Amino acid sequence: MTDMLYVLDLLGTIAFAASGALTGVRKQMDLLGVIMLGIVTATGGGVLRDVLMNDLPPFCFKNELYLYLAVGTSLLVFITPRRFEQQRNLLLMLDALGLGTFAVIGTMKALTYHLGFMGAIIMGVMTATCGGLVRDVLCNDIPLILQREIYASACIVGCTALYVMNLYSFPQAASLTVSAAIVIAIRCIAILRGWHLPRKFLQN
Repeated sequence: MTDMLYVLDLLGTIAFAASGALTGVRKQMDLLGVIMLGIVTATGGGVLRDVLMNDLPPFCFKNELYLYLAVGTSLLVFITPRRFEQQRNLLLMLDALGLGTFAVIGTMKALTYHLGFMGAIIMGVMTATCGGLVRDVLCNDIPLILQREIYASACIVGCTALYVMNLYSFPQAASLTVSAAIVIAIRCIAILRGWHLPRKFLQN
């Protein structure tokens, strides 16, 4: 992993942890509940990916910095939730950075395990989105990726780009950076423009 991607990975971990912890505060959970939601949101996707790929122990137990960042961020959110609520736009942009970074890291890991196209895309999307999915399920909410938000779909585009570039032997550092940038750009533009995927309603 390039140094830039590693930094973005850590920033994404902070943003995802803040998102999970804020959800816990809004749901009036206690301190432990807020911290648990922060950890699950920040690391859940990568842990599930590693378990499915039999890469044990999962990444956050090999490098506990991810756990420390998740716990520390969750504590800060619990202590000063209003300050984080006021920085909602910044958190959304950091979330987009994490989304793109997690997606390409998951895809590249799948490729190193010689998974095919579908397997690589699924692992990339799972890494980026399953932490939030578990958070929403624990909070009894409809998961974000099952609503109209352009979220998982942005990951699919970026993961596909990475798979194609890897297929044609592009330099790895460039492939990772470009693919992450694609996901981040799509997500940021969707936030700024209010883009959504279409929904179908049944008429009575």
